[in-house]
Amino acid sequence: MSRPAKIFIDLAAVEANYKYAQLLAPNSNAIAVVKADAYGHGAVEVAKKLASSAELFAVSCLEEALVLRKAGIEQSILLLEGCFSQDEIPLAVTQNCQLVVHTQQQIDELLNADISQPVSVWLKVDTGMHRLGIQPDEAALASLTLKASKNVKAVLLMSHFSSADNLASDGVSKQLDVFENCVSTIEEIGIQKSMANSAGILAWPNSHKNWNRPGIMLYGLSPFSEYQPQASQLQAAMSFESEIIAMRDVSAGESVGYGDTWVANRPSVVATVAVGYGDGYPRTAKLGTPVLVNKQRVPLAGRVSMDMISIDVTGLQNVNIGDKVELWGKNLGANEVAFWAGTIGYELVTRMPTRAKRLFI
Repeated sequence: MSRPAKIFIDLAAVEANYKYAQLLAPNSNAIAVVKADAYGHGAVEVAKKLASSAELFAVSCLEEALVLRKAGIEQSILLLEGCFSQDEIPLAVTQNCQLVVHTQQQIDELLNADISQPVSVWLKVDTGMHRLGIQPDEAALASLTLKASKNVKAVLLMSHFSSADNLASDGVSKQLDVFENCVSTIEEIGIQKSMANSAGILAWPNSHKNWNRPGIMLYGLSPFSEYQPQASQLQAAMSFESEIIAMRDVSAGESVGYGDTWVANRPSVVATVAVGYGDGYPRTAKLGTPVLVNKQRVPLAGRVSMDMISIDVTGLQNVNIGDKVELWGKNLGANEVAFWAGTIGYELVTRMPTRAKRLFI
């Protein structure tokens, strides 16, 4: 008998979301972003599921790429932060990786590297996020210099949005203008482009270029804090579940959990669930955070502890020890739980520890 806290990953949902990204941008190629262990969903399993559909995967670093290679993934892999030192470059090339370069140092190291074959290079331009990327007025010279090198197979131009998840922002239009101005100065080399992340794919069709980079949308989470019609069609891939392991009557005025933060204002029935922050449930979840018992919403009662939470099931019929509890998943979105915990769905799914067993469907 194993601990009941489990994470179920619906790989068919991931595949459906990938195809949806392709459907929304039929004239673009979709790079499957599987960094951070596929946003906590299992990079190897996700990549194997998408192997027949995705031409290119993207990860953060060479270490993540090597995990996929060891598992037999053969597609080319884009390193989104490039190589962190020059001695990584030959290995990245032999492992069929494509490289992002975002500093002059990375460009120089690539130009001077001793590699067995030329590599495709993605030149990142800072169009307004001010996190990574060369300056826009440096893009033309950098592109032409890279293109002329024997170490470079092809040069592609990319950037990243800072506020595409804000539907009211004018930042997307401003960044697109900067990006297109860069492209216009080097159009003669026939450069391919990439701009759209998940938010761009879903809500900003003018950001769709040769290559789009669906990330969080592959796993069924909306990048938006409000309703967005395209995002509402995504299928949640992760279901975080456990079971009720105890139930008790609590008199009015009695408290539950550490710190006495929840006090019954009526005679209540409180259930204890085998899940806590040691399993990945956020300790910052506030009183009242929704939980589903037999698909019925009930509130969190008391602080989240390492191994358990308490929920108020007063008034529910036919609630028993052993009943299934959905912490988030197909019926209760991770983004909603994240809101109650003062964070975002991205963080919830990517920081899951290993204690809760992960099961792939």
